[in-house]
Amino acid sequence: MNIREESLKKHYEWRGKISVQANVPADTAEALALAYTPGVAEPCLAIRDDVDRSYELTRRWNTVAVITDGTAVLGLGDIGPEAGMPVMEGKCLLFKQYGGIDAIPLCIRSKDPDEIVRTVALLLGSFGGVNLEDISAPRCFEIERRLKEVSDIPIFHDDQHGTAVIALAALINSLRLTGKKKEEVKVVINGAGAAGCAIGRLMLGYGVGNLIFCDKNGALVDGEPQMHAEHEALAAISNPHRERGALRDVIRGADFFFGLSRPRLVDGDMVRSMARDAVVFAMANPDPEILPEEALAAGARIVGTGRSDYPNQINNVLAFPGIFRGALDVRASQINEEMKIAAAHALAGLIGDEELCETTILPKAFDPRVCPTVAAAVADAARRSGVARI
Repeated sequence: MNIREESLKKHYEWRGKISVQANVPADTAEALALAYTPGVAEPCLAIRDDVDRSYELTRRWNTVAVITDGTAVLGLGDIGPEAGMPVMEGKCLLFKQYGGIDAIPLCIRSKDPDEIVRTVALLLGSFGGVNLEDISAPRCFEIERRLKEVSDIPIFHDDQHGTAVIALAALINSLRLTGKKKEEVKVVINGAGAAGCAIGRLMLGYGVGNLIFCDKNGALVDGEPQMHAEHEALAAISNPHRERGALRDVIRGADFFFGLSRPRLVDGDMVRSMARDAVVFAMANPDPEILPEEALAAGARIVGTGRSDYPNQINNVLAFPGIFRGALDVRASQINEEMKIAAAHALAGLIGDEELCETTILPKAFDPRVCPTVAAAVADAARRSGVARI
């Protein structure tokens, strides 16, 4: 039996990967009076007088909503909200396992951004943060932006920003190993969807000097027609030398390649055309843009993928539990760029000089240091940037 068949069998057995657990007793008259009526009236009145007490008197301080509309689930595409539930439950499991955070999956039966934004906005008072998941691009950009405009709690699209934090950590440690400077390297990102856009924006914020986005039509160039609004915005801040052409053209001389697109788009000749000590992170799943062994044979010095059976895995569990843990711990009103860059530095810093090598660029997902280290860095960045409320 392969892993897919075994997983289906287990899901029939489990009938859900998460459940609600009572934290206080309700088995005597006194216990009921304290936890429910009549005693519960007092915390209700306290919250009425100061809504921020909801963080102190309920589970809100440690609870995140995991939201999807089922339009971009794993590599399966638009399979619907109910079909996305196993993934959302899995995400909630990871929140609890790695961050000690209670997470609740909410799968919305609508593809309309207006309806999704309104639905989530009406529920914000029940949570300490919102994790958007598996919502297709470019709708995901609008939904996140509009929710941030009306929200007083963190709104975080993990497909974008979790991936971006780990990719930045990989870039930071690859620069350490190769001795190159962020201001001087050329970075090519193939796939200008949710993750690719976020990775590029975060790397530009970090100070990468020359970054080029590519989609199926080639390099994004400022001023070119027939781009949607997000791509126009990306083109305006990237590709400073206005390089044109397909991926095969612009990858020449690149120091870094980050792939978030389709299998087998990169071949050995393309890798050979890259700069000395080239770094290739081919993250299409389950089949990358180029297999690691092929990229290494073509001269790449560092190679990573999204898969667990190769070194240097870009695995989102390295980022989102610690990011939310840190944000919740200081009751942050948002997760900003400073917090994301701090998380990337924290991840990169877990790899000491003595262990940093071509096959150890990132910590492993099961490293117990990851969540507390990232959380502490995120909390500190929230305080320094003025978004912490405690």
